[in-house]
This record gives sequence, C-alpha cells and structure tokens, in this order.
Amino acid sequence: MKKIKLIYSLILLLALGGCANFDDYQIDPNRTTKGEPGLILTGIQVSAFNEVTFSAAMAVRYLANVESIRDEQYYNWQRASFGTYNNLRQVLKMVEEAESAEKPNYLALAKYFRSYFTLSLTNTFGNIPYSEALKGNAEEPIFTAVYDTQEDIFIGILDELKEANNMLNTENGIISGDVIYNGDIQKWKKAINSLSLRVLISLSKKEGNTNIGVINRFQEIVNNQSQYPIFTSNEDNTALPFYDLDDNQYTYFNSNWIKTNIYFDESFVNHLKSRQDPRLFVIAQKEENGSSLPNDDFNAYGGVDGSELITLNSGRISGGEGSLIAERYYNDPVNEPSIALGYAEVEFSLAEASARGWISSDASIHYENGIRASLNFYNINSSEIEEYLENPQVVYNSQNGIEMIVTQKYLSTFMNSGWEPFYNQRRTGFPEFSTDGGGVLNDGMVPKRWMYPESEIQTNNENLQTAISSQYPNGDTINGEMWLLKNE
Repeated sequence: MKKIKLIYSLILLLALGGCANFDDYQIDPNRTTKGEPGLILTGIQVSAFNEVTFSAAMAVRYLANVESIRDEQYYNWQRASFGTYNNLRQVLKMVEEAESAEKPNYLALAKYFRSYFTLSLTNTFGNIPYSEALKGNAEEPIFTAVYDTQEDIFIGILDELKEANNMLNTENGIISGDVIYNGDIQKWKKAINSLSLRVLISLSKKEGNTNIGVINRFQEIVNNQSQYPIFTSNEDNTALPFYDLDDNQYTYFNSNWIKTNIYFDESFVNHLKSRQDPRLFVIAQKEENGSSLPNDDFNAYGGVDGSELITLNSGRISGGEGSLIAERYYNDPVNEPSIALGYAEVEFSLAEASARGWISSDASIHYENGIRASLNFYNINSSEIEEYLENPQVVYNSQNGIEMIVTQKYLSTFMNSGWEPFYNQRRTGFPEFSTDGGGVLNDGMVPKRWMYPESEIQTNNENLQTAISSQYPNGDTINGEMWLLKNE
C-alpha cells in the first residue's frame, strides 16, 4: 500500500509540475519570436512597384486587344476593389516589427508606402477610408471606417511624405530587404520627394486651395534640394528589376495571349511616327505589310483602332495591318524593370510646373531632360536623341507647352508607371483618347473613376452612401467628377 501511495504522489507531483510549466514548452528557445521588418519590406516593394499592366495600356490607347472585348479598352469598367488595403496591412505589420526591433528607418519607409498605396486608392475612387482605415484592435475593432474627403487625404499624403524624408537617417541603422535601392538612404529620400512632386502636379487644378498650398509645397522641394533631394538620373528610378527565376520573371513572360492578340493602337503609333520617334523600333514589331522594309523604316509599323469593333480590327489584321508588341515583352524573362516612378516623369513634372509659373527654371530644359531620360532608358544612341530633339514636332513651343509636356510624358510611360498616364490625361485632356469607333461603350465617354466595391455596400453602407452623396450628385458612377478634377 505504501508503494502505491508513493507512486501516486510522484505522479501527482509530476502532473502539477507539468501544468505549472506548460507554457514553457510552447516556446522554441532556438527560434526568434520577433519578425524582421526587412522581410516584410521586400514583399511590400514587389506589390507596390510592379506597375506593368495591359489593362492600363489598353485604357490609354497604347495597345488594343483584337480577340475579345475588354472593359478597359472600350471604357466600360465598373467597380474596383479595395484590395490595396491588404498592402496597407502589410505596411502596418512592418511598423509593428520596426517598433519592436527599434529600427526607425522602416517607420519612415512605412510612411512612404502608406502614401503610395493611399494615392492609388483615392485616384481610383475619390473619398476613401483613411484616418480610420485599419484602425482599432481586438477589443475595439473598427469595421465601419468613415470616408475622409479627398482634400484631407492629399494633405495627409503630402505631410507624411515630408515626415518620411525628415525621418530617414543613416544613423538609424541599415535597411535590409530592399530590392530597389539596397538600403541607400539618399536614394530613398529622392524617391520620397519625387513622389511628392507627382502628388503636387496631380493637384494642378487646386492652385487656389490655401489649405494645401500646392505651389508653396512644390517650391519648397525644388528650391531646397539639399534637404529635399529629387531624381537626377535614370539611376534613381523607383524601378522593380526582374530575374530569370520562378516568380521573379517579367510580368508577361511566356504569355501566349499577348503574342497573338495584342496589337498597337494606331493613335499611339501615329504619335511616334509623326515625330520620327526611334522608340517605336524598340517596343514594336513590324506589321505584316511592312515585313520587307528595314527595321528603322517608320512605314513598316502600324496599328489598329482600339475604339473600333473587334470584327473590323480583326479584318485589318488579316489584311496585314497592325504591329505586335516587341518579342522581348513575352520572350525575355528579365526584359526591362518596371518603372513605378522615373526620372523622366520628374523632369516632365518640373517642366509643367515651370510652364504653369510655379517655379522659375526653364520649362524647355526640363522638357528636353525628360525626353533624353526616356530615350536613354531604351538605349537610344546620343546622335539619334539629338536628331529627335531637333524635329519640328518635338521642339518645345511655350504656346502649347502643357500639351507638349504631358504628351511626351505619355510617350515615356509605355508599359510602365501603371495608371499614371491615364490620371495625367484625365487631369489635362492630353493626349486625346480615341472614342469614335463603334466599339466604345459608356455612351462614348472616357470614364473618370471606378465605382466603389460591392463589399462596402454589404459592410459599410452608411459611410459609403454619405461619401457618394457628398461627391457625386448622380450617384456612384464611373463618370463622376471627383474633387481632384475640379478647379479652385
């Protein structure tokens, strides 16, 4: 009996001891319990900077699909997604890990990416959840975030970018996981302030808005580049490189779809041909009717009308018309980097600001710098660049300076910069997008925005309806004019 009691007592002690120390066994002493913000940064960069999209290319009349009806090509898109908020969740996660690891440079980059993703969302819809977006906690979650006005959102974006520039410091530690600038603080500062210039030039209709002070903010950056550096060459481009590795290859590598169904829009080809633009030879294949001509003969290239019915465009293709996109876009796993924001765009923004009287520098010099940057990106030789700049259709004329600047910016963003060429055209009207063909829907109009996602109707309808009624008298339509597009 005594033996039985002794055994029982030992079992009881072991059991009690096991219960008391159970949590200890849940922690692997050889595995870190903290995340590395650099690992999160890499994923955020890939999500943010892959700005290669055929949807935008068709919407801005670079390319046309001759095989099926695409809403982007025929201006019949409807709702867009709030999926970008998932990217913002990753930014918040990076903030948590950066605070835990005491790495403040990542906090600065978080402000940059919060601004980058928020800019995309507000450009798409107008007012969006911003101040309350992704706020709350497990005890008090916010499921129904209010919609901030676009004015407040743009002020917030600009303020955060300025804070990000001022926070970045080499003394705050290295930045790992950076596949764009390899942790170079100065290049990140250039990227931040160059994005600020994009934001400010997009507010060109708001010169009279004293709450934002667009001109003063633009001048603050341009006139103090020791504190607010900006891009000065293509080496500074915010550009995502591709590699010949699984899941790291060029966006449309091995795409049979674009190999046979995607042709150049003739309006874009005509822009290039009328200016004798050598970029055409780098981005396009000769059409069948021009197959016997030299590669550098502009007559060897052509396009179809992206606004026309598919049947008519298919007939033109059968007749030997129309250039396909260059083979490297689907045959080369590396091809070219995805430019999210480039030096050429910065120079064109400076040129436009000068043409508008915001800054005192010479608009023509910035205009030519932007052209050179774009042609250098395509490895056009210097003699051809100078010859191009002397073309009468290219030589800067201040009387129609804004049109020339924005059109050249448009020519420079082929298959890069995402929807930025669409936003520039929406703001300025340049260049005009063809809508005369029989295929265009939406009553022959180019949309101005996207409708809010269906999910908001289900989960946040009260705030959604308030946002719609405060912005769009005719309801949530793709033709509604957001605050950004109204003159002040």
